[in-house]
This record gives sequence, structure tokens and C-alpha cells, in this order.
Amino acid sequence: MNKKRITEFYANAAIVLMLLVVATTAFSGSYYGKVFEKEAYAPVYKGVGENKVSLMFNVYGGDEYVLEIAETLSRNGYNATFFIGGVWAAKNVETVKKLHDMGFELGNHGYNHRDHSKLSAAENKKEITVTENLLREITGVEPAKLFAPPSGAIGKAMNAVCDELGYKVIMWTRDTIDWRDKDSQIVASRATKNMASGDLVLMHPTAHTLEALPQVLDYIKSKGFSAVTVSNIIA
Repeated sequence: MNKKRITEFYANAAIVLMLLVVATTAFSGSYYGKVFEKEAYAPVYKGVGENKVSLMFNVYGGDEYVLEIAETLSRNGYNATFFIGGVWAAKNVETVKKLHDMGFELGNHGYNHRDHSKLSAAENKKEITVTENLLREITGVEPAKLFAPPSGAIGKAMNAVCDELGYKVIMWTRDTIDWRDKDSQIVASRATKNMASGDLVLMHPTAHTLEALPQVLDYIKSKGFSAVTVSNIIA
């Protein structure tokens, strides 16, 4: 092969390679665009709307505080969402009924407080649907299609299952970490400091959370906010 043909050969090869790169990039961009679009349903960290916040209580324990928290909210004219663990609901049927009868929204917190990021699709589906069926049986109505993953552990299989089942995955804007820090002033500060409309505030039924709640509600009122359910704030 003479020098001219060698030059032409490499020139043509370069053109072919460039076309392949362009085609591959276009395909992958389209593909990943679709994947991103598919996963756009994934976790909600903040709500929308004006002058609204949502207090969320993840419940796997604190039996003695759940209804006191609910009654404190009701006395102040506020609503909230209680994310119920299935194993807890099975042992506290009357409390679940009472929450429903008081008008609070009941969301899904899985059955056994497992790490959903490590569960298979089948395991995720079982945890969620068993809890859903139990809440429906207890209250007589469809529970909210909201799933708060235990410990905030999220994964692709979990997201895909929630999408399939019609659930929105709910995380939080601010975490009071009340399960760890047993101080009502710290809990109140974490719930309210720089609070903004649309915030999702994560709490748990504990003695110090109950103690902090009136202060939190007073702050919400002073800001001209209303405390609403998660469904309301993400609608």
C-alpha cells in the first residue's frame, strides 16, 4: 500500500470512528434521558404550595405518645401524616383506628423496619403491600399511597416497586433526629430553625417530641403557616 492510500485509509477510519462516537453518544444520551425520566418519580424531599408545612411521624414504637401527639395537633387545628409500621399496627389496632377516626393521614412505613435499599423487588413489594392491606383492614379505607422508607434507606428496586404500586416515596426536608437526641429544645430547634413553606418535618412519637410539639406548633402559627398532611403539601 503506497503512502497516499495509507493516508486515505487512516482518514476514512477517523471519519468512521467519529461517526460511531456521535451515534453512540446520541443513543446513550437518549437512553439515559429515558432512565432519568423513568426515575423522576423517586423520593420527594420538599412539598409545594404557599404557607404550608407538613409534620410527619414515623411510627414503630412510642405507643403511649402517639395519641397524645395526635390530640395536641387536633387541639391546635392542625393535621399531620403518620407513617405506620405494619408490625406496630398489628399490635396497636385500636390506636390506628383512632388516628384514622381523628382525620389523620396514614402512610406506609413498611412492615418490619427493614433496609429497603438492600431488599429485592419481591421483598420490597411484600413489605409494602402487607402493610397496605393491614391498614385497609383496620380502617376500612384505602391508606394513602405514600411510602416512607425506614431509616431513609432508598434503592432502585424500592423505587421501581413504589412506582409500580402507585406510591410516592417520601423523605424529608428537615430531620429532628428525635430518636437519638432526647432533648425537647433540640427537637424544637431542628424542626423550626429557618423553616420554610413546603418543608417536610420528620419526627417520631417520643416523650421529648411530645414536649417539643407545642413550641413547634406555636412557631408554625407565628410564621402564618398551616400544618397539613403530606398528600396536601405535595399535591
